[in-house]
Amino acid sequence: MKKLIYAMAIPVIAFSMQACSGNKDAKETADSLNMAKDTTTNVAETGGIAVAEEDSKFATTAAAGGMAEVEMGKMALEKSTNAQVKEFATMMVEDHGKANTELMSIAGMKNITLPTTVDEDHQKKMDDLSKKTGADFDKAYASAMVDGHKSTLDLMEDEAKDGKDADLKAFASKTAPIVKAHLDKIEMIKKSLK
Repeated sequence: MKKLIYAMAIPVIAFSMQACSGNKDAKETADSLNMAKDTTTNVAETGGIAVAEEDSKFATTAAAGGMAEVEMGKMALEKSTNAQVKEFATMMVEDHGKANTELMSIAGMKNITLPTTVDEDHQKKMDDLSKKTGADFDKAYASAMVDGHKSTLDLMEDEAKDGKDADLKAFASKTAPIVKAHLDKIEMIKKSLK
């Protein structure tokens, strides 16, 4: 009976929070849903989340950023004529796509709700990028990638150092050097575009 109540409560909470979140973006909605879950490792009994709030926020932030990297990479593949930018964009789609899949798998095991679309900040960047063409697009894309990878590297390093959940901590530790390599590469590309 207890399982049935929890099983019914989670969708009701999720639906009502999404309905009330007209001004919230996808990441904020996911964070709200995760906060509403019972924090316990006994997920089978409670339908609850199996990680600390900081770890679930890391997961939602990483997921939103990862989705944005893939989407902006796809945009760059369509809009850019620069071979270096296209090569980097291909790497974004592949590497962040793999990381997103791995993070979704971990989140599924931990009952963490991840955003299903990019957050408002990333959407704004994507909208701004979509209006640019040629060299202006390449420069704006490179700048967005430098900024994004700096914040993502900080996020991964913080989780690798301070995270409570072993699986998310391991994910962050494994992902940080890849993000650092991306950052180094896009900084070189950005300099070459001047």
